[in-house]
Amino acid sequence: MARNNHTTIIRITLTALFMALNIAMSSFGIPVPGGHLYLCDAVIVLASILLNPGEAFVAGGIGSFLGDFLFYPEPMYVSLVTHGLQAVVISVISHYTLKKHPRIASGIGALIGAVIMVVGYTLGKIYVYSTFEYAMLKLPFEIVQGLVGVVVGFALCWHFGIHKAFDKVLRREA
Repeated sequence: MARNNHTTIIRITLTALFMALNIAMSSFGIPVPGGHLYLCDAVIVLASILLNPGEAFVAGGIGSFLGDFLFYPEPMYVSLVTHGLQAVVISVISHYTLKKHPRIASGIGALIGAVIMVVGYTLGKIYVYSTFEYAMLKLPFEIVQGLVGVVVGFALCWHFGIHKAFDKVLRREA
């Protein structure tokens, strides 16, 4: 019983860590012509590949909501829904499909998650800012942000060994 409690504490701590990283990455953007590029999608992709769907929603959706609440509150509900759904879908696909090919499953999940993010934010900007034109103007930046998130999150997880380290910590604690 003590090991299960310890594993639960580890999982809660890792979820909180990813949520904090998401908030931090939401707090600043890289200036690009016409806007900013935020790296929170990389954190969401990485967290969602590693965490279960509920934990991924907390790290991705609630983390983005809090980041917007603190730094840019207008789209905070759009972020909650969009990044929350993105995180859950990535996690579900990563954990429950193609079990013999986890890299492929997480890659597919991350790409579908990027589409969810782009569509969600485009629709959200139409609602929040009441203008279709503004949303279309920002669409290329959403696409680039989504693709950068997929590439960086996937690379951190699989090519830089975070997935292996994550599994090792959880196996040791199980």
